[in-house]
Amino acid sequence: MTRDRELDIVLFGATGFTGALTAQHLARHAPEGLRWALAGRNEARLAEVRAGLGGEHAGLPLLNADVTDPASLAALAERTSVVITTVGPFLEHGEPVVRACADAGTDYLDLTGEPEFVDRMYVAHHATAVRTGARLVHAGGFDSVPHDLGVLHLVRELERTGPVTEPLTVRGVVRSGAALSGGTFQSALGQFARPRQLAEASRARRAAEPRLEHRSSRAVKGRPGRDPELGYWLVPLPTIDPMIVARSGAALPAYGPRFRYSHFAGTRTLRYAVGGAALVGGLAAAAQLRPLREALGRRLPQGAGPSEGRREKSWFTVDLLGETAGRRVHTRVSGGDPGYTETAKMLGEAALSLAFDDNPPSAGQVTTGQAVGDRLLERLQRAGMRFDVVS
Repeated sequence: MTRDRELDIVLFGATGFTGALTAQHLARHAPEGLRWALAGRNEARLAEVRAGLGGEHAGLPLLNADVTDPASLAALAERTSVVITTVGPFLEHGEPVVRACADAGTDYLDLTGEPEFVDRMYVAHHATAVRTGARLVHAGGFDSVPHDLGVLHLVRELERTGPVTEPLTVRGVVRSGAALSGGTFQSALGQFARPRQLAEASRARRAAEPRLEHRSSRAVKGRPGRDPELGYWLVPLPTIDPMIVARSGAALPAYGPRFRYSHFAGTRTLRYAVGGAALVGGLAAAAQLRPLREALGRRLPQGAGPSEGRREKSWFTVDLLGETAGRRVHTRVSGGDPGYTETAKMLGEAALSLAFDDNPPSAGQVTTGQAVGDRLLERLQRAGMRFDVVS
C-alpha cells in the first residue's frame, strides 16, 4: 500500500452505470477523511455524477483521463494508492490502465469477467507489478468475489475442526433472479468470439507461471445432472469464476495439498437446465458471426442497467459444498442484485480494503482471496452480504 500519495482511491469510469453506483457506495460508506476522486474523459458527465452524490461531495476532485492517452493514465496512477476501473470491455480498453498502475506501483481493481484479458495481463505486467509492489486485482465484482471469498469462507469453517491436510473438493452452485449486466453480456459475446485467442492466452500464461511444488489447485469441469444434496439440476458454467477460485487455492496453503473446484448454475427443473445450456451454446455459436454478434450486442449495450426498483427485487445465492477426509461442510453466500448493486458494493469495499486494511503482503497479479480475502469477508458482511454455514 502506497500511503504517500495525494489520493487514496480514484474511480475511473465513474460515468458508466456500474461506475456511478460504485461512486454512490463510496460516498455513503467511506470512512471519514477518505481522499478520493472521480476520473474519466468527460468532465461535464463526471460533474453530473458528483452532483448526484450530494452537496457534501461538491469538492470531490474530477480528473481527466482517457485510455487512449497513456500520459493521462500515468499521471492518474501516480497520484493515488488505488485505481478502480469499470471501463470495459477490458480486452478493448483495459491494458493501458493495468500498465500505468503496474509501472507506478499503484493497486489496480476491476470487475472484468474476461479470462483472456486476465491471462494476457499476467504475462505482460505481473513481473513489473511484483517489482513495484502493485497489486493487480481482476474480477472484483460478481465475477468473482462471491465464489472466491465463498470458498475462502468454507475453508475457514473447515479450519475450525482442524487444518485441511487431505484433498479438498468443492462445488459451487450459483442461482440468481436478476437482470443480466450489459457489461457482462458484451464481455461474454466478445470472449465467445475468440476461442483461439483465449486458448493462446491461457497457454502463454501457463508457460510463464511458476508451477506449484508439493501442492495442486485446479478448476475441473463438472458433469451436468441433479445435485443429490441441493435438489437442483446443475449446468456447468463457462465463466472466469472457477479459474479465479483455483488461483486463490494455489496461492493459499490453507486450501490443502490438493484442491479441486467445479462451478455450476443451478435450476429447480430439468427444463430450465436444458434451456440454459442451449442458450449458452446458442450465444457461443452466434458470437462467431459478426452480424449476429453485433445485433445481439445492440439488445443489451455496454453501460445499460435496470431501474432501481428492478434491482431492489433482484437476488443471488451461491451454495458451496466441500469435502475433505470425511469432513463435509455446506456454506452459502447470498445478497441482492448481483450485477450492479452488489458489484458496486464489492468493488467499493475491495478498494477500501486495499487502501486501508492490514492485509497479508502480496504483489503482482493476485486474486481478491489472496490480496484482501479475510478483511474483505468482514467488510462485505458488515455491508449486508451474507456468508452463512448451512450444515
